[in-house]
Amino acid sequence: MQELTRQKDKVELYEELKQKVEDTATLWELAVEEDDQSLEEEIEQGVKELKDRFSQAELEILLSGTYDRNNAILTLHSGAGGTESQDWVQMLYRMYVRWAERNKYKVETLDLLPGEEAGIKSVTFSVIGDKAYGYAKCEKGVHRLVRISPFDASGRRHTSFASVDVIPEVNDDMEITIDPEDLKIDTYRSGGAGGQHVNKTDSAVRITHLPTGIIVQCQSERSQIQNRAYCMRILQAKLLELKRKQQENELSELRGELNDIAWGSQIRSYVFHPYSMVKDHRTNVETGNINAVMDGEIDQFISAWLQHNAGQAE
Repeated sequence: MQELTRQKDKVELYEELKQKVEDTATLWELAVEEDDQSLEEEIEQGVKELKDRFSQAELEILLSGTYDRNNAILTLHSGAGGTESQDWVQMLYRMYVRWAERNKYKVETLDLLPGEEAGIKSVTFSVIGDKAYGYAKCEKGVHRLVRISPFDASGRRHTSFASVDVIPEVNDDMEITIDPEDLKIDTYRSGGAGGQHVNKTDSAVRITHLPTGIIVQCQSERSQIQNRAYCMRILQAKLLELKRKQQENELSELRGELNDIAWGSQIRSYVFHPYSMVKDHRTNVETGNINAVMDGEIDQFISAWLQHNAGQAE
């Protein structure tokens, strides 16, 4: 059914673009025959809309991977540097939530470990919507921040790192079988606000997959049953990703890149001082409007990576 839907979408896209081209061409021919310059603005607008739609269609065609249409599960981890890198994780988390909102995606926070003083040590969340994984997968890697630290009384410049991992969410019909005997399930009390809001039951869940050592946890819901269900979703996704990487014989290389959250391994740099710039080191795409990027405008980097990656594949 998934493959049928993909092929149907391609046919509909072709018919849509074909009709738009024919309509614009007909309007242009009419303007030439009638020598009607009043149609010039309408034709220019039609050509602009065609270019934008072709660019969008090109990206949609590039998203032809097996899991590109799935929801995405993102995990952000802070690097060395304590509060600085934890604050950077919180900034990235906000950026991705804003990006998801701009693209009409829904975000569900599955697990969040706050920093001791500020920021976030790690956070796992799902981005729900068509092609969420296809677009989000290019964000996987180490992200570097350079700025004047708000936590440094001396006003010195600091460099922080955070890693972003992206995996597709597994659908129920995908063949990932988990033996209950392979699972170690622990429950504990969720963290959170004090007073009347404190969770007085062991609703948080941590599941360890013994054969692989993969650990997933969730404490976002008050119900232990719901948290366990979320954990199983994440575990299925992680096992699927592990299987895919083993098949490609790239597991050790890719995991090594993620574990090295430091100099020389970043995929993108965000510089707030001494100048404003965001640069993707894989495609060399850059922009000086760093505030817009931190507000979720990252589609230019995603588009460039998809095109770059497709070119390498060829």
